[in-house]
Amino acid sequence: MSKILVISGHPNLSESNANTTVIETLLSRHDDVAIRRLDSLYGEKQIDIVSEHEALLSASVVVLQFPFYWYSVPALMKRWIDEVLSYNFAYGPKGDKLANKHLILSVTVGDPEEAYSPLGYNHFSVEEFLRPLEQTAYLAKMQYHRPIYSHRMVYIEGVYNELSDVQNRAVEHGERLVAKIADLLHSPESIIKQFVNKWFDKLDSLSEKTEAFLPHLSKQLVLCLPEGDFLGHAGFKQWYQWALSTFKPNCRHTVEQIDITADGEYFNLSLRVNLSAHTYIDSDFAGQNVEVQVKENWRLRIIDGQHVLIEQYLVSSLGDQL
Repeated sequence: MSKILVISGHPNLSESNANTTVIETLLSRHDDVAIRRLDSLYGEKQIDIVSEHEALLSASVVVLQFPFYWYSVPALMKRWIDEVLSYNFAYGPKGDKLANKHLILSVTVGDPEEAYSPLGYNHFSVEEFLRPLEQTAYLAKMQYHRPIYSHRMVYIEGVYNELSDVQNRAVEHGERLVAKIADLLHSPESIIKQFVNKWFDKLDSLSEKTEAFLPHLSKQLVLCLPEGDFLGHAGFKQWYQWALSTFKPNCRHTVEQIDITADGEYFNLSLRVNLSAHTYIDSDFAGQNVEVQVKENWRLRIIDGQHVLIEQYLVSSLGDQL
């Protein structure tokens, strides 16, 4: 299965100069790409929800590739969104299947840039028109990125644009998409942010096993928490047993801010995190609900270009329990 999934929403991709060129540019630069051509897969046919879910689950980066139709997506892509991003898959109590996946909107726009301004005939920017899709990403807990879009991407022979100009703009658009995806998949900042999200997801589940955590903790780990100071793997296990006896599963850590700075081979992280949790009646919190904001400072390394190893983990409360 592919790390990069492109959902092509053009209703007739074979007749599109711009969208076809963008996709071909991406395919020429990345091997691990899967293209879901909604026009050839479905058209007026019923969408195979299971197949679409499987494709999404395997991807790290999801690209919605479409021409700008009436300030939004084409009808075929809207139908895909309505049916595939379903309850308890993309949203709802169990709807976390797309959490932390990257979402890029790749949009070809026919009108010139000046049309999308307060004084232009469309009045609003392209990004303002795309707000509903941005909110869709937030609801699905995806990582939304600034959309990639290009203007004057329609060719009408003898009327509007030259074909070579449209194709050249589409190649440039595709190159920007390629660069963005490379950054998301391979930059240290991206690797760290994805790791932070997965780390807190594991903490929230409060599995009784520590095996998922230990590979990412240095054996010389310094762990300083409001509950005390702990050292190494043994110290983490000691603290984790306290957490298991205090907090009920399905806590919620919400990362409100993350700043990353490089320090030689190390990275220093400063995070502001909200914790919401239910506690056991026989714990230090006597069954109270806990809502607290904390500041966390991590020091870590990235080994072999992808493996995160935490050396220091410092947590301090920013306020009293609410």
